[in-house]
Amino acid sequence: MNRKEFIKTCCVACAGGSTMSVLLQGCAGTKMITANIEGSDLILQVSEFEFLKKDRIQFRKYVVVQNDKLQYPVCIYRFSDTQYKALWMRCTHQGTELQAFGDKLHCPAHGSEFNNQGGVENGPASNPLRTFAVIVADAKLKISLR
Repeated sequence: MNRKEFIKTCCVACAGGSTMSVLLQGCAGTKMITANIEGSDLILQVSEFEFLKKDRIQFRKYVVVQNDKLQYPVCIYRFSDTQYKALWMRCTHQGTELQAFGDKLHCPAHGSEFNNQGGVENGPASNPLRTFAVIVADAKLKISLR
């Protein structure tokens, strides 16, 4: 193997390893759920964020919520027992469905990234994500889709 082939092989291996680690990290904590729509509100249980690890209740950072009536899913981030943020998973650049990876939402089409508050972290998107009001009551989240 000559030097050029060696460098090319190493670069491809590094890029593949980096991509896989990002993909595996994103999948590990993601929970996809289907929630009901009542009136103009998406309703889900707060317990959807809970999981058991070593006999202790832990909390996911976010869940991705789907419903057949919605064109795009909604990503709901949990910051505390009473603080949640609901984000429309539609890229503001060209409307591609976003992918959730930890505290970021990523557009697979052109690389735009958004933070867990919906703000643009990396373009080409220049506008923040659409957000929805979240009310916490009776162990349920009520996300207003208006």
